[in-house]
Amino acid sequence: MTAVPAIEHRLEGLEPDNLLAFMAVLGLLRALESAQPAWRARVRWSLDKPPLRPVLVLRQALDEATIAAAAAAGVTTLGASHDFAGRADLNYAVGEGRAALVGARGAGGYAAELASALLSDAAVKIVQGKPQDAVEATPFCLLFGQGHQHFLQRLADVPKQPAPPPRGRGKKAIQITEAGCLAEALFATWARQDPTFSFRWDPAEDVRYALMYGDPSNAANKEGTQHGANRLAAVGLSALTAVPIQRAGEVRLGAAGGAWNRGFSIAWPVWRDPIGLDAIRSLLIHPDLRQPAALARLGVDHVREARRISVGKFMNFTAARTIDAEEGAASG
Repeated sequence: MTAVPAIEHRLEGLEPDNLLAFMAVLGLLRALESAQPAWRARVRWSLDKPPLRPVLVLRQALDEATIAAAAAAGVTTLGASHDFAGRADLNYAVGEGRAALVGARGAGGYAAELASALLSDAAVKIVQGKPQDAVEATPFCLLFGQGHQHFLQRLADVPKQPAPPPRGRGKKAIQITEAGCLAEALFATWARQDPTFSFRWDPAEDVRYALMYGDPSNAANKEGTQHGANRLAAVGLSALTAVPIQRAGEVRLGAAGGAWNRGFSIAWPVWRDPIGLDAIRSLLIHPDLRQPAALARLGVDHVREARRISVGKFMNFTAARTIDAEEGAASG
């Protein structure tokens, strides 16, 4: 049998220290798996050609526009499952959470995976040592209504918004297409010029008011978002399954790639050879994820870690840092 040559596309927009970018990688693979499974989309990292970026590997010779259009089709299909019956926040009572999970299991497929990434009815909130009648939300949920920011509302709306509003004013305004928006997120350095909703997964959104050059209440002084990246990341979240874990003698909620040590952090590997979404998920749940030397035999070059932080009433993720070998050995 003749081997099919691999065709590669460097994803210039997806920087390795940005959680939003990593989740966009997961979302891209999920979207292409939905829209074009015959392409057998895989990803490796450009360890041989700095600066470090993920590289999309396909079985067919396709241009960037075609890839972006397929990703757009996949996000649209998957986004139809982002329906939370009008609920704005991830604040289910235990019975409500169980019913939501059962309903998603009945729907099967992507809907079930998305629900399993959001909550588990076995892990409830603990307040001053007392269990509450409320499920614990995925640690990737940073929005609970503060500043009128609502997680489930955004998770429902963002994948269904094909493109941001026109950029610019008057006759000079430019309306970018859905595929063009995704192509920007994947293949170009991010400009973050969209006034659309985000999930606060981008470290650039940690903008301290005291350090801003102008009035923070003025929209002109606010950083925009990269809309296409947030759409991809919204469907990529489904790969980060939430599971009950034992923490401090209590059943709490964990997530693929996550760990609790003086707060929550998420780690992801940087690997050499092209692999698909299932293999990436296997690495994220590997018991030695934070011990990079132990994963070298699996083709992992190093591991990066981003921490969840609180800034006033808002939450963000930091830019990821590399876990060094000595630190990984100590954590093991």
